[in-house]
Amino acid sequence: MNLKIAATKILLCFFFSFLFQITNINNLLAAPAFQQNSARTTVSGTVIDAQTGESLAGVNIIVEGTMVGVATNSQGEFTLNINDEPPLTILVSIIGYRTREIVISEQNVSDLEIELSEETILGNDVVVSASRVEQSILEAPVSIEKMDIIAVNQTASPSYYQALSNLKGVDMTTSSINFQIINARGFNSTGNTRMVQLTDGMDTQAPALNFPIGNLNGPSVLDVESVEFIPGASSALYGPNAFNGILLVNSKNPFRYPGLSVNVQTGVNHIDSDATLGEPDGAQPMLDFSARYAKVINDKFAFKINFSYSQAEDWVGINYSDKNAVFTPSGLSNNPAYDGVHLYGDDGSFNLGLLGLPSDNRTAIAQQISAQTGVPASVTEQYVASLPAQPVTRTGYREEFLVDHDANNLKAGGSLHYRLTDNLEASYTMNYGSGTSVYSGAQRYSLKDFYIHQHKVQFEGDNFMVRGYGTFENSGDSYIADFVGFSINDQYMPTTQWFGTYGAVFAGGLMGAAAEAQGGNPAYNPATVNAILNNPQAVAQLHSAARSTADANRIQPGTDAFDTAYENALADVVPNGARFDDQSRFLHVEGLYNFKNEISFVDLQVGASYRQYQLRSNGTIFDDADGGVDINEFGGFLQASKALLDDRLQLTGSIRYDKNENFDGQFNPRISAVVKVADSHNIRASYQTGFRNPTTQGQYIDLNVLTARLLGGLPYLADKYNVTQSSYTLESVERFTDALLEAETPQEQVQAAGQLQPYQGFDPVRPEQIQSFEVGYKGLLGNKLLIDAAYYYNIYDDFIAQFRVRQINSDFNDDGIIQAGEILAPGADTLPLLLSGTALNTFQLYTNVEETVKSQGAVVGFEYSLPKSFLLSANYNWNELITDRDEGFIFDFNTPEHKVNVSIENRRLTDQLGFKVSWRWQEEFEWTSSFASGMVPSVSTLDAQVTYRVPDLKSIVKVGGSNITNNQHILNYGGPNLGAIYYVSLTFDQFLN
Repeated sequence: MNLKIAATKILLCFFFSFLFQITNINNLLAAPAFQQNSARTTVSGTVIDAQTGESLAGVNIIVEGTMVGVATNSQGEFTLNINDEPPLTILVSIIGYRTREIVISEQNVSDLEIELSEETILGNDVVVSASRVEQSILEAPVSIEKMDIIAVNQTASPSYYQALSNLKGVDMTTSSINFQIINARGFNSTGNTRMVQLTDGMDTQAPALNFPIGNLNGPSVLDVESVEFIPGASSALYGPNAFNGILLVNSKNPFRYPGLSVNVQTGVNHIDSDATLGEPDGAQPMLDFSARYAKVINDKFAFKINFSYSQAEDWVGINYSDKNAVFTPSGLSNNPAYDGVHLYGDDGSFNLGLLGLPSDNRTAIAQQISAQTGVPASVTEQYVASLPAQPVTRTGYREEFLVDHDANNLKAGGSLHYRLTDNLEASYTMNYGSGTSVYSGAQRYSLKDFYIHQHKVQFEGDNFMVRGYGTFENSGDSYIADFVGFSINDQYMPTTQWFGTYGAVFAGGLMGAAAEAQGGNPAYNPATVNAILNNPQAVAQLHSAARSTADANRIQPGTDAFDTAYENALADVVPNGARFDDQSRFLHVEGLYNFKNEISFVDLQVGASYRQYQLRSNGTIFDDADGGVDINEFGGFLQASKALLDDRLQLTGSIRYDKNENFDGQFNPRISAVVKVADSHNIRASYQTGFRNPTTQGQYIDLNVLTARLLGGLPYLADKYNVTQSSYTLESVERFTDALLEAETPQEQVQAAGQLQPYQGFDPVRPEQIQSFEVGYKGLLGNKLLIDAAYYYNIYDDFIAQFRVRQINSDFNDDGIIQAGEILAPGADTLPLLLSGTALNTFQLYTNVEETVKSQGAVVGFEYSLPKSFLLSANYNWNELITDRDEGFIFDFNTPEHKVNVSIENRRLTDQLGFKVSWRWQEEFEWTSSFASGMVPSVSTLDAQVTYRVPDLKSIVKVGGSNITNNQHILNYGGPNLGAIYYVSLTFDQFLN
């Protein structure tokens, strides 16, 4: 602990010293402008469209090499004040026009008229994410995609975030209408901990979930300047968990984008919905409102404020497939152990045969049957002992009754910016997001009235950056839907009593059937009983009667009793109720310095970071009930880049070191080369390494999810539950169950135990490693056709996965009710206890796969500029898992092997009219997760929009829709049913061009 505190103090001292030093450096660099040079250069003028002569508002005028810049006003006018002498170079730019460089050679220039030509120049984007310095996207050393302001506003999807699915290499899953998760290069999930998403440099992961929560706390469409996406390993520059890729969302700086803008969008979803399956009865309205205001004061101070609110009736889970289909007895159409994907309260099976094992329990049930029938207990006890080894579950409730589908999202935020010198800008940023959504994890979670907020302080110069920020979350009234269903069932009749009733009715029915077959004699005859139990029709009738009796007065949705039970379930927190109680957070500080002003022969930059996770779930998610858990991480990197052979070869190398207090330190090198084979034709190759630490959940989770207990991979949690004692892998238990259910003789029942594989050694979880090899080509043919192609090959070591074990762990109380308790030794009388699984005897743990895991893939894309401003683009994506799936682990590759995107657009079909059409297709693929596993069918969707500009009102009207053919589908197994969204929006922009 002393070492941790000392390391923390050293790191904080380093960063404050780092900030002090670079601030002094930049003040010294800027000092002559204030002290030695009393002159002040002023440039003013107007920016116009070269073709129409109309003034252009919102054009950025920036002094090259400084932080100084302004934007033109609504008349296209600007005034720029610089604390430096000529000559100076100003950069004049706005999206959709060719950037101009103008040299200012006089101290005072007025009435300058600058003409900008509107032109689409493919491959002319500038990106910063690939190497953390500005460079042409054509020269980036790795695969990279970018959406600029035009692309963000031109998308046909209801939101720019959903439109990310059109980018090369992007896979998207949907848990809710406002909760999308992106991924790249395989190993996908609904909570993707392998991706990092930064908004203005801030990691947007929820501290308790460890993955980005989509755009629930990100900027609205009005405040997005650009989105950059890098698929593949990026740990060498961005640290832990930038493993499968990184997404950078950059918002608009108020100095460059002042003014007022407002967006109102309304629409409908649930077209042709099926109310009989639990969907809303008919089309449902949707609303999305956003507003942004930014202002510059005295060329030194600028601020912006943002507000947005959306509301919709959420997509609903209507998959009632049986997760326990393997337990269906031969010849039966209805599975007594039925567990529907989107039914809750039916989780966790109990094996009927267990009721007949302990003598006290068997006698209690036998006496109950005797009291009802008058048959002596000595006879009825034999029928109880003959109950079949058949798993049974309780009856569940549909998702529509348990999950809050009133999806809403409120976001507010803003920033303050102050230019301390021409070369130093200080800023404070706040982002806040709250609302209600749905998330599919190990269970289906209703994220109700949650909120998350971030606060950042940043100092940025031409060659350095220092920032510190914190992310704070509050779970609000979020809850586990499965727990609510379980609680309502339990309030009707305690689960142990329900199974006892079920078993008693089944045994009584078995005795009645035997008596009928024996001419009214209820005497126990093994041959008669075996004949009945081998008759599927008779067994089906016995199960039907048992369930009907046990559910006779079950609480029904729509009644006051159901509403009361529902509220009771949410009245307390896990484990006594369904709600979470989480206020986890993390604090982060980092710095970056570029030596471009000190070193000319090589491009050199260094960076360092420190982060502390503070887990505060009060025992409802993590093992942190005793005051919380803190986790410290720190790291740093060095990168050098050099142009050779007359700038035809660009070599870049970097190395990073990171340390988490629970794991060994990690070194991650990266090397890349870009060869310019001809102008606008580049070949790139890279070798990248990366790693990801086990998430906070992978380390400390301790959560009851009814069917299992989720446990982190640290040794003390395995010791806490003695998971290696009398335990077997769950896959072997399932084989044992199958063999036992099929056994027809006592000898076959004994042989079934040979299927069991003991679990005797726990291997603590370790960081996962990746080596990624990539080659690619990007070229521009005739300024009309942009081609981008890449192939990757990934090698994973210490692959982090989850596995499940089941323990012989059961006890019996005086009432004959089964409860968890003592760990029992294996034996003929105890092995059947493995046939029932709950959080009391089933554990799902994090660990590492011993074998090396390999995958590969490729992407090919093109953009073709057609005559009259038409733009055609398409891309093909291929991903393949080379390594065979290991049945003992939840592997989660979860990615279609083949996928295609095609778009055609013209934003200036006429002076006022534009459009875009996007088509997506992906093939069928297998989805594996702890919540549900199955095949995701192939799907194709079509998005389209038409825009109409109203210059006099500085507004744009957009009419469009996503999935306009209403091809109802899922993107992940266990996810909700997705249909069409039709919308119309109106955007007002003070500086509309």
